[in-house]
Amino acid sequence: MSARGRRVRFWAAMAGVLLALGGAAAGVDRLRHAQAGATLPVAPARQSDFLVIVRCRGELKAARSVQILTPMVPNLRIAWLSPAGEPVQAGDPIIRFDSSSAQQQLQQMEAQLRQAQATLDQAVAQARITAEQDNSDLLDSNYTVERARLEASKTEIVSRLQGEESRIDLGVAEQKSKVAEATVALHAASDKSKIASSTRLRDQAQADVDLTQSRIAQMELKAPIAGFVVFGFNYSQGYLNAKPFKVGDNAFSGMILAEMPDLDTLELDAKVEEIDRGRIADKQEARVRVDSLPELTMAASIGHISLLAEQSYGWPPTRNFHAYASIAHPDPRLRPGMNGGMDIVVSRIPNAISIPAKALFTRNGKPIVYLARNGGYRPVEVQVQARNPDEVAISGIPAGSMVALVDAEKKDQKK
Repeated sequence: MSARGRRVRFWAAMAGVLLALGGAAAGVDRLRHAQAGATLPVAPARQSDFLVIVRCRGELKAARSVQILTPMVPNLRIAWLSPAGEPVQAGDPIIRFDSSSAQQQLQQMEAQLRQAQATLDQAVAQARITAEQDNSDLLDSNYTVERARLEASKTEIVSRLQGEESRIDLGVAEQKSKVAEATVALHAASDKSKIASSTRLRDQAQADVDLTQSRIAQMELKAPIAGFVVFGFNYSQGYLNAKPFKVGDNAFSGMILAEMPDLDTLELDAKVEEIDRGRIADKQEARVRVDSLPELTMAASIGHISLLAEQSYGWPPTRNFHAYASIAHPDPRLRPGMNGGMDIVVSRIPNAISIPAKALFTRNGKPIVYLARNGGYRPVEVQVQARNPDEVAISGIPAGSMVALVDAEKKDQKK
């Protein structure tokens, strides 16, 4: 074979190899795009009313709470407590104090009352006897006076000497009558004083008995409303060692020992960023979620907003407004102190096209989405109408379009 024929065969073989390599490269590229189209996550563009929201977080609080005060009784010691967190009905006992010492005092005071009553009865009886005796003596004296007066009236028919004797007897009888009247008055005043003193002692003993009985009756506290009891902290061992009150602890009279939140008045106390304060207002619709009950979404409305921003105690320190949302129908499982979030509805866009927030990208300073079509992804420029933390309202694509949730171009560059 000539040299020219060998060169022709060589170049023909090289052309075949190049064609094979080109076909293989094209196949690999088509396979790569097909695999990219099959593996990239996508989401549909939905058409519905779009709610523009302000998202914030806070904790549940009860707008109304009833305080449980200890009675005005000295030396209080807790003997029994209703289990913390257990539901109770209005009128159920929730706290009992040790009343053993008060019961002993009551027995002693009742004995003193019986003794005082007996002393009073004795004084009344003695006064009655003395009064009857004095009345009898006074009647005898009056009789003697009348008899002497009768004898003195006979001076005209008897001798002068006998008349003088009769007048003297009359004077003596009248003096004895006056003494008897004074004695009756003295005994009456003395008996009245003794009866008054005994009555005062009896009334004092009765008051002590009534006071002790009233204190014993206050040793049991009952629930003013239905709900559960939240016991306060006992700081008798220092602030750092403070723990909720328990059985055996001493309590001061008139202190706040516990409180009962009204579960029908639960509201979310949420912190609103200063940048969002101007977007919210009273009476706006809100949706409340609780971290411990993620399946639950409750309708609420903004009751009021704090007038001033409050300084937080965290680090770094921040300033926030507080928005209070009243829950229309609280779930029975809700408790004050639960953490949660709230979406405040600022406005509504009817029949808007919404996509997930992570499906919106930026190219050349303009918002775009990647539409999934024929196994590939085509960038489409869109117009943003409103933004939420999780979704975005846009225009420029039809409803039902499938958009990629990752940047298709960056995905291709990585591959």
